[in-house]
Amino acid sequence: MLFVCLGNICRSPLAEAAFRREIGRLDLDVEVDSAGTGNWHVGEPPDSRAQAVARKYGIDISTYRARQVKPDDFRRFSHIVALDRDNLATLQRMRPNDAAAELSLLLDHVPGRHGQPVADPYFGGDDGFAITWADVTTGAEALAKRLVASG
Repeated sequence: MLFVCLGNICRSPLAEAAFRREIGRLDLDVEVDSAGTGNWHVGEPPDSRAQAVARKYGIDISTYRARQVKPDDFRRFSHIVALDRDNLATLQRMRPNDAAAELSLLLDHVPGRHGQPVADPYFGGDDGFAITWADVTTGAEALAKRLVASG
């Protein structure tokens, strides 16, 4: 499972953390990572506000490092989950012909939220990160339930 946003310092690391927590709770063995479609923050840790909201829920993401999506990701992961439509469209353009990964939006997995983006909190205040955390947690829970149901 690969979670993807633009810079890999806000939404996708939070989605990765929320999903790791959920699969741990459900005792699922799933490879999880996150990446960005852009390269501006490669090698950087998550935004300090993202780290703070994760820490509030007992999760340390300070060791995560931003990376950019690469063609091999489409073969390595069975699911690549975008956090908004723009990143989904970028992933669809990047997708190699031999790609096996299923592409989706995170909130497509939540009943009643199909097509909705996880809002990018980067240019806002701390409250935006709390909203993002709530969205990625809801999405992670729904996605993990889907995996359990599909066996």
